[in-house]
Amino acid sequence: MMQFYYVYILQSQAHPDHYYSGFTENLESRLKAHNQSQCPRSAKYRPWKIKTAIAFTDRQKALDFERYLKTSSGRAFAKKRL
Repeated sequence: MMQFYYVYILQSQAHPDHYYSGFTENLESRLKAHNQSQCPRSAKYRPWKIKTAIAFTDRQKALDFERYLKTSSGRAFAKKRL
């Protein structure tokens, strides 16, 4: 079975102008963790919903894309394209 690595963008349902991007191998459990305040950096703006999720088969490419999304040009790209 093929392994997927996900880069995701969450949007706060309580504060729709707040977004969070991250990396995971299990999208469902990661969203659940964000919504149960198990992630300190995102707990303040919960509940979250998935705005965008991109599946990669290459772990390093997924990590590189997540790192890019956390830069100013990556945030601008995500806002315009994702």
